[in-house]
Amino acid sequence: MNRSEFIAVTALILFGAFVLGWIASWLVHRVARPARADMSELDRMAQQLHEVEEERDEAVAALAEREAALTTRLAGTQAELRDAMDGLRDSRNEVEDLRDYIEQALARR
Repeated sequence: MNRSEFIAVTALILFGAFVLGWIASWLVHRVARPARADMSELDRMAQQLHEVEEERDEAVAALAEREAALTTRLAGTQAELRDAMDGLRDSRNEVEDLRDYIEQALARR
């Protein structure tokens, strides 16, 4: 077998392998093609997925709204707490000043 015959035989073998692969691929796609019932099932599942995604988006929006409301409420509560603490501090200072005044007044007598 010379070089030309070897090349021709190799080319025929490779071409035959290609044709067999193509036929096998065609058969697999032909057998594995989804039936119409399967397609309707896939359509139904896609619709359900779409509905669930919409519900999830609504839940996320409601959660964001609730979080914003709670953040606002927390900020208001913290402001009230600061005001109350400032008032308490002022009251303590005033009480301390009054005690000092009373002690000084009693010490003069």
